[in-house]
Amino acid sequence: MDKSFFKGVAKKVLKGENKERENLSIAFVVPAEMQKLNKKYRKKDKPTDVLSFEKVSHFKEEASEIIICPSVVREKAKDSKLSLKKELANVLIHGILHTLGYDHEISKIEEEKMFKKQEYYLSKVK
Repeated sequence: MDKSFFKGVAKKVLKGENKERENLSIAFVVPAEMQKLNKKYRKKDKPTDVLSFEKVSHFKEEASEIIICPSVVREKAKDSKLSLKKELANVLIHGILHTLGYDHEISKIEEEKMFKKQEYYLSKVK
C-alpha cells in the first residue's frame, strides 16, 4: 500500500470540504477481522470494503478512523471495472465523507448528495 497515495486522496477530500485540520487514521485489515468489526458495529456477519468511525479518542489526538479491507475492495474493483487503485481511493473517499457527516442511508436526497461528492473527488484521483 502506497502511503503517500492514500494521504494525497485524503488531503484532497479534506481540503475540498474545508476540513484540512481533521485527523484521520487509516487501517487495512484482512477479511476475518473486517467481518468481526462489521458484525460488532453494523450487525452484519460478513466482511465489507470500508468502515468509518467519527472522532475516535483512543489516539493521542482525537481522530476519525477509516478501516479498509483490500481483499473485499479487490473483488469490488473486478465488478465495477475500476482499477484496484481507483477502487481503493473510492472506498477511502466514501469513508472520509461518512466521518464528515454524509450518510447515504438517511434518504434518497442525502444518498445523491454523498455519491455526487464521492464521484467528484474520485474524478480528481490520478
